[in-house]
Amino acid sequence: MTVPTQVADIAAPSQATATPRSRRGARGRPGLAAYLFLVPSLVIFTAVVVVPAGLGIFYSFTDYVGFGSWSFLGLRNYAALFTDPTIRQAYGFTIGFAVVTVILAQVIALTLAVGLSRRIRLATSLRTIFVIPMVISGIVVAYVFNYLFSNSLPAFATSIGFHPLEDSILGNPHLAWVSIVIVSAWQTIPGALLVYTAGLTAIPTELYEASALDGASRWRQFRSITLPLIAGFVVINTILGVKGYLGVYDVIVGLTGGGPGTSTSSVAMTIFGGFTSGDYAYQMANATVFFVITVLISVVQLAATRGRSIRL
Repeated sequence: MTVPTQVADIAAPSQATATPRSRRGARGRPGLAAYLFLVPSLVIFTAVVVVPAGLGIFYSFTDYVGFGSWSFLGLRNYAALFTDPTIRQAYGFTIGFAVVTVILAQVIALTLAVGLSRRIRLATSLRTIFVIPMVISGIVVAYVFNYLFSNSLPAFATSIGFHPLEDSILGNPHLAWVSIVIVSAWQTIPGALLVYTAGLTAIPTELYEASALDGASRWRQFRSITLPLIAGFVVINTILGVKGYLGVYDVIVGLTGGGPGTSTSSVAMTIFGGFTSGDYAYQMANATVFFVITVLISVVQLAATRGRSIRL
């Protein structure tokens, strides 16, 4: 008579644990309630992002100026983009700026991260100081550097007799882009520094100790241990950097306003300028092409670095 009781006692927990699994649906998949929680987010995302983007792409095939009536033009706006010298100049500047800045920012951020990962005095305080630029508004930073490049730097160059910088580089069409690279890198290095610091702290110290016993130098340790193990973090910073630099806007507004002439006018500035000057449909076509280019660049980056994702 005790055997059925024991069987019942054993079967009871299994039945209790089976109840939540049945609520999750077959094969452990989330049930209907889980999907219902996604509905508010999907509705908001659709209303705020998908619908406006869809309308913008539709209007890019018209002569819409932002209000009033419109007529369908087909691909005329897109065809005009490829023959517009202003658009070509904006794309050339934006892509070139993004490439130069992302290389400069990543090299400096990785160098700082490696240096701060060593056992040095005030390492924590230095990390805090280096992160400060990240929390300051981009437009504020740009106006501060505008004053430095327009007044302080020329005055200092004049005092030491360095003639190439006695005039503001912001007024030089061949050098104005350098100021934008410097300010953009200065503001984005802290974010990359934090990512690299996280990657470096995840590397086991035993690897460095073993390599030191084998006589490996600091450079050999960096090349053979550090760099391969943080390759995934390099990928993250590169993708985020390229994405951010392609959309640069506030720094240029505060530094050069797109000048001298249109030498530092980015794609984002060109698009926003068209929206406010009655060129809505044409710049929507420009924005659509720019979006496709940005997506393609991201896909190429991911494909080129496939297999080097974070494994720590």
